[in-house]
Amino acid sequence: MFGIVRPCAHRLGERFRADWTAHLCGLCLALRRDHGQLARIVTNYDGLLVSVLTEAQTGPLGGTRRTAGPCALRGMRTASVTQGEGARLAAAVSLVLASAKVRDHVADRDGLLARAPVAAAARRIAANWGRAGERGGAAVGFDTGVLVDAVGRQPGVEALAGPGTPVLTVTEPTETATAAAFAHTALLAGRPENAGPLAEAGRLFGRLAHLLDAVEDREADALSGAWNPLTATGTPLTEARRLADDALHGIRLALRETGFHDGRLVHLLLVHELRRSVDRAFGAAPGCAAGRHGGPRGSYDAGTQRGPYGAGAPLPGNPYAGGGSPGGGGGLGGGFGPPPEPVKGRRGFWAGCGMFFALCCTCRMCCAEEYEGPWSRKKREGCCRNCDCPCDGCDGCDCCCPCDGC
Repeated sequence: MFGIVRPCAHRLGERFRADWTAHLCGLCLALRRDHGQLARIVTNYDGLLVSVLTEAQTGPLGGTRRTAGPCALRGMRTASVTQGEGARLAAAVSLVLASAKVRDHVADRDGLLARAPVAAAARRIAANWGRAGERGGAAVGFDTGVLVDAVGRQPGVEALAGPGTPVLTVTEPTETATAAAFAHTALLAGRPENAGPLAEAGRLFGRLAHLLDAVEDREADALSGAWNPLTATGTPLTEARRLADDALHGIRLALRETGFHDGRLVHLLLVHELRRSVDRAFGAAPGCAAGRHGGPRGSYDAGTQRGPYGAGAPLPGNPYAGGGSPGGGGGLGGGFGPPPEPVKGRRGFWAGCGMFFALCCTCRMCCAEEYEGPWSRKKREGCCRNCDCPCDGCDGCDCCCPCDGC
């Protein structure tokens, strides 16, 4: 699951985490339904933004959500997931861009792709994904030719780039592709007036995606001799950071000009989480400070929701209200929360072994937010749930946003 927008589950809070998961699982299931099981491996965190944007403009409509069955990646739980044109567009875009990514890795002879048989198989898969994405885009009225053209131009642009070439020349094809995808959500939602601002937001998001990928890969590319846009054009990190900050500001302004039915999740992902992604790429993000024992400290669903992207109502979980947070951590209002649950008796050796294999086979040990230790029966967190990002709310926010206290 690749992508630059990787929100922390503890910071999102229960309400927005459920919505974000609904779009992520909706994208995965749309890929399976329309393009087969193998296509699910192109599920990515950035692709679901297309689905989020579509629903944010239309609001909750009948038939746009359904209950999906248990999945190992959800700890064998059911969940409400999105369906419809937004999820299908996200699937088509993800397939086309994943196809391009695979071809790029083949061209660079990365890892196992340096071997001819593996490269041939990867090229065949990439071609199949490209055709599947084209069919999926046509089903929702989106011409993936814009994406294919942008992908096709990228190698030529990189070949001509050298010291002194503006790095934005190299990012232009990516910007064009993401602008087209974002703008089409306005047409799917029946809000054509939003196409312009969303195209601008998409263009700047594509710029950020390309820049952050270059920043994160710069040292590894230098060691392997792979092509990197920053190194090839001689762009220093200070200039890359300036361009990234300008893109963040531009995205925020573009979203202010877009009409949303409820744009709170869009704002959280494309303003706050995207800013954190930039900080993380440039090494400015502090460690996680989540209040694991005191509720979701700093979570976005705390307090009254307000802001420029749709009025909201008070939601549970305000850490500054009397009685403390729902998890029993206190807050300024006092309160110590519910008493801890009594620890259950340990399982025997063989019973614990059976539970251990059950936890492994269902992926709960990796992916569940919480599971019971196979022998000790103590509550433990899935090993893939630890976040590396700050969970302290809206630090440094200078915009009117749907977070607690901003």
